[in-house]
Amino acid sequence: MPERRTVALVTLGCARNEVDSEELAGRLEADGWELVADAADADVAVVNTCGFVDAAKKDSVDALLEANDLKGHGRTQAVVAVGCMAERYGKELAEALPEADAVLGFDDYADITDRLQNILSGGKHESHVPRDRRKLLPLTPVERQAAAAGVATPGHADGVAEVADLPEGLAPASGPRTLRRRLDDSPVASVKLASGCDRRCSFCAIPAFRGSFLSRRPSDVLNETRWLAEQGVREVMLVSENNTSYGKDLGDIRLLETLLPELAAVPGVERVRVSYLQPAEMRPGLIDVLAGTDKVVPYFDLSFQHSAPNVLRRMRRFGDTDRFLELLDQIRAKAPEAGARSNFIVGFPGETEADLAELERFLTHARLDAIGVFGYSDEEGTEAAEYDGKLPEDVVAERLAKISRLAEELTAQRAEERIGSSVTVLVEDLGGEDGEDGVIGRAAHQAPETDGITILLGSTAGLAVGDLVEAKVTASEGVDLYAEVCP
Repeated sequence: MPERRTVALVTLGCARNEVDSEELAGRLEADGWELVADAADADVAVVNTCGFVDAAKKDSVDALLEANDLKGHGRTQAVVAVGCMAERYGKELAEALPEADAVLGFDDYADITDRLQNILSGGKHESHVPRDRRKLLPLTPVERQAAAAGVATPGHADGVAEVADLPEGLAPASGPRTLRRRLDDSPVASVKLASGCDRRCSFCAIPAFRGSFLSRRPSDVLNETRWLAEQGVREVMLVSENNTSYGKDLGDIRLLETLLPELAAVPGVERVRVSYLQPAEMRPGLIDVLAGTDKVVPYFDLSFQHSAPNVLRRMRRFGDTDRFLELLDQIRAKAPEAGARSNFIVGFPGETEADLAELERFLTHARLDAIGVFGYSDEEGTEAAEYDGKLPEDVVAERLAKISRLAEELTAQRAEERIGSSVTVLVEDLGGEDGEDGVIGRAAHQAPETDGITILLGSTAGLAVGDLVEAKVTASEGVDLYAEVCP
C-alpha cells in the first residue's frame, strides 16, 4: 500500500446521500486517506449511488462506468459502489456490473478503510445479500434508540473516535464524536435529522433499504450544526425521509418545535430550513414555529404526491384537495410570503380522468413555488407494482406532459406574484469576475437545487459568498427571480 492513499467520493441522488458521503469522507480522512475532488486523481473512486427510481439508477450505473474508464489511464486503481443502490441490490448489482471492484452496503461503512485497503491489495469483498432493513429495529418506535447501536445507520455515526483523535476539520458531535468532512465550501449544508421511514406508501421502496424511522439525538444535531457554522455555513437544511416524525422514537413527537429555535440560535447560522414534511402529520405548533421563528425560514416542502382521494388511498396516503388547500391557507395566514413546494405522481394505477382533473384543480389553487412531476413506473418490491389498473405507457407520458406544462405555467405565475416584494438573498455565486453575469443566490422560499434562484442586480460590488442581502424583486423568468440590491 503506498504511503499516500487518495480517494474521491462521487455523490448522486439527494441531500441525504451528500451527508452520508461527508460521513464516509470523515471516516477515511481520520484513517489517513487524502481526499481529492477528481476521481482521476484517486487510487479509489467511491460512487455513492441512488436507488430510488429508474432514472437515478441509470445515472448511478453511468457514474460507475465512467469511473471505471479511468482505470489504466491514470492513478485510479479501483471503483467501489456504496449508497442506496448498492444497499438495495448488493450481490445482484455486483454480478450485473463487474466493472465495480466492490459493492459495499451500509454495514460496511464503519470499516470503510479496511474494505478499500483490501480492494487495493487485490482482495475481494463478498457483496451482501439485501435484506429488509425495516426488520432490524423494534416495531415500537420508543424501543428503537436502545437497539440502534447494533444497526448501521448512515449519517448517525456515533462512537467513531474520541475528540482528541480527530484530525483538524472533522466534525465533533457529542461524547464519542460524529465524523464528518465537508466536500465543498458552499455556505449551505444539510444535516441529517433522522433516517428511515415508517410510512408504507404503496409506490415507495425506500423503507425497505433505508430501514425504520430513527431520530438522531438533539445534542448530535446541535453540535454538528455548531461545527458547520464554524466552517462558514450560513444555511442549514434539515433532511430525512420524514422530518415531521422527528422525536416520536425519543418520546416527544413535538421535539422538532423545541429543536428549531435552538438551531436558529447557533452563532453564525442565519437560516434553518426544514425539508420533507408529510401533510398528514403537520400540526399547528409546528406550523407556528416554521412560520414565526427568527432565522427559521417559512418554507414548506410538503409531500402531497396527488390530491384525488381515490389515488391517495391506493398510494396508502391521506388527504384530498380541500384539506390540502386548507393546510396551505393555514400556513399563509401566519406567513403570507411562505415558500411551498411539492412533488406529484401522475398515471398511478387506477388514476381516472376525473382524478387527473382533481389534481389540476388542486395545483391551480395551491400557488406552489416549485412543483416536481413524475410519471408512475413500477418499483420492484412495492405494493403498487402488483396493482391492477395499470395505465398504458403512452397514457402516462401524455398525462405527465400535460401536468408538467401546467406546473411550469403555475410556478411561473407564482414567481410573477413576487415581483415588487422584498427578499433576503443568500449569495452563493458571484457570477464571474466583478459579477458581470449577475450575482446568484436564493431567497428564503428557494431551497438549494430544486426551487430556482435569485439573480442580484445593481450594487453587487463587494458582495461575498455567504452574505445575506436585502433586495427588491424586479422581474421573473420561470421560477427564477431578478432582484435589485437595496441601497
